[in-house]
Amino acid sequence: MDKKVEEYINKQKSPHKEICLKLREIILNTFPDITEEMKWGVPVFSGGKYYIGVMKNQINLGFSINGLTREEIALFEGNGKTMRHIKVRTLSDT
Repeated sequence: MDKKVEEYINKQKSPHKEICLKLREIILNTFPDITEEMKWGVPVFSGGKYYIGVMKNQINLGFSINGLTREEIALFEGNGKTMRHIKVRTLSDT
C-alpha cells in the first residue's frame, strides 16, 4: 500500500476506516496492476480514474465518466463534468 494512502485510511474512525479498506480491496482485486497514490487529498487509483473520499456521513467511491454513455453516467450520483460517485454508508453496502 502506498504509505500516504495507508496513513489516510488508518487515520479514519470506524466504520469509515473499514469501509475504505474494503473498497480499496475491491479495486485492487478487480484491477491487480492498478496504481494508487494520494491526489486531491484522497486516495486515487489509475492516475485518477477512481478515488475513495471520506465524507462526514459516507464514503464516496468516485469514477471517471470519460467514455461512458448517458445511461451509464446516470447510474452514479453527483453532477461533475468528469467524475461521479456512489455513496457507501455502511460496510454491508460494499
